[in-house]
Amino acid sequence: MPVRPQRWRRREERAGSWNQLLDLLFADAWNEAIGRFRSPFAFRGQPSAAADLSSGLLRLAAGRDAAALEQHLLRNFRKYAHGEVGERSIWHWLALAQHRGLPTRLVDWTYSPFVALHFATASLQHMNVDGAVWMCNFVEANALLPRRLRTLLAREGSDTATVDMLKSVQSLAEFDRLAQRPFLLFLEPPSLDPRITNQFALFSLMPDAAACLDRWLAASPQLARRIIIPAKLKWEVRDKLDQLNINERVLFPGLDGLSRWLTRYYWSHPDRHASNETLESMRGRRKRAGPARRNGSLRARSRSRR
Repeated sequence: MPVRPQRWRRREERAGSWNQLLDLLFADAWNEAIGRFRSPFAFRGQPSAAADLSSGLLRLAAGRDAAALEQHLLRNFRKYAHGEVGERSIWHWLALAQHRGLPTRLVDWTYSPFVALHFATASLQHMNVDGAVWMCNFVEANALLPRRLRTLLAREGSDTATVDMLKSVQSLAEFDRLAQRPFLLFLEPPSLDPRITNQFALFSLMPDAAACLDRWLAASPQLARRIIIPAKLKWEVRDKLDQLNINERVLFPGLDGLSRWLTRYYWSHPDRHASNETLESMRGRRKRAGPARRNGSLRARSRSRR
């Protein structure tokens, strides 16, 4: 059952500006061993800071037997989708099901802090509440994996698993028996379509359909941190992400993503969400600009976008 999100003492930061937000997201990205900036963190953006890290399966179960529900969902998904997909390992089916919207034990993450920021600021109905970006150190989390999985990763020289690397683990039941203590594994999905590639996606999973990631991270607080994005900062972050071409049109290729992007891009001006100081500044600029410029603002905005 979903739980109240944990507060990370000394591991939670509140961004006061765009520049501070970038500093927080890219903190500890330097890898001394290879002399490059290679962040060990996976990122997850959430439009509301009040949300926890429950999987879609756990939310759907709502107190019911999550393991039994998982079995029913995957069995029927494989049965009805077999004609389109063919024979695959359980890991391919699990990644495909999650990608296509079926509630599973997987939790979505991304290697990109900007993609995470998109998901934290893309929901128009949540623009007046604080959002959050979770960061989880998947490199350090690997030290808590069972020996069999650590060996698989070491053999490939990888910090994350793939569906091919896990093919020797033939079922979720076998995966759940790999260790007596809970652990967290990060899994890179196959490039099923451009959406997964563009979102720089990866998943996390635990050896129990009913496992709660919040509780596990609360017991290992050194692995995670959370960055709060204040509501008053969200529109600035959103507009700058659009300027960086981090938007629905790119992350969800196709007409659906294009329509979602255009709907949000031309949404009414967010004066009611702005701070008093920002609002007065905008009003001052409008007054100086004059009526003619205000009347042509939509046309100018459309021209400047291209």
